[in-house]
Amino acid sequence: MIFDVKTPIPGFDQIKKVELEKIDDFFMRLKSCDDDTVFMLINPFLLRDYDFEVPEYFKNILELEEDSNTLVLNIMIVSTPIENSVVNFIAPLIFNTDNKSVSQVLLDTAKYRQYGIMENISEYLGE
Repeated sequence: MIFDVKTPIPGFDQIKKVELEKIDDFFMRLKSCDDDTVFMLINPFLLRDYDFEVPEYFKNILELEEDSNTLVLNIMIVSTPIENSVVNFIAPLIFNTDNKSVSQVLLDTAKYRQYGIMENISEYLGE
């Protein structure tokens, strides 16, 4: 599925369109349509309690309504073994699957202290 990037992904301003590919229930791959950039994404809800309010700015940009079909995924840096991988919980990617748009939302670190930028996945795997 192809999505329009509505706000620049920090450090990857050149990416305007991305393709989302499901790997399994846990993982998805996000490939840039503009260059060779690839991100590994993870479903945060399968790892931990994960709840936040999408800021109004992003609701407007993504045209999110109460009944919008959304998908929330987080960027993961994959390591071997997998237990050494890290997840960015403070900057989720929000997908509006109805209008095929996506933005990376940077959450307020003062409000969401429980979410980090490089959390070790082993904390959530019972390791």
